[in-house]
Amino acid sequence: MSDEKVQAEKSAAETVPMPARALDWATHAWRPAGTVVAVGLALLLTWHAVNGKHGLSVWQQKRAEDQQLQREIKDLEQENAHLRNHIERLKSDPDAIEHEAREKLHYAKPGEVIYTLPAQPPAQTVTTGK
Repeated sequence: MSDEKVQAEKSAAETVPMPARALDWATHAWRPAGTVVAVGLALLLTWHAVNGKHGLSVWQQKRAEDQQLQREIKDLEQENAHLRNHIERLKSDPDAIEHEAREKLHYAKPGEVIYTLPAQPPAQTVTTGK
């Protein structure tokens, strides 16, 4: 009896016109195809969120660059503060002015002799040949 049912279904399927068969296939294939499309779109969106123009990898690079620039700004602010202090000392402290003139310009007081030593050459490595 099951053979008769299978035969009846086959003959019914063969007698169904082509558009109806295509419609039947489309209704059955819709859900798996939609799932594949949704998964593909989710993967594409994930890839774009990580590697895209404004993705996580670019964000991490910009964050590291920002931290480096913040360190440079901090260093430059410290250097500026040091130079401001130095300028204020030179404006108000006669000893600082004298010290700067002696160091940079090699000035001397009357009767003083300034000795300037030559710069030391870079250390040479000694190689022993065996």
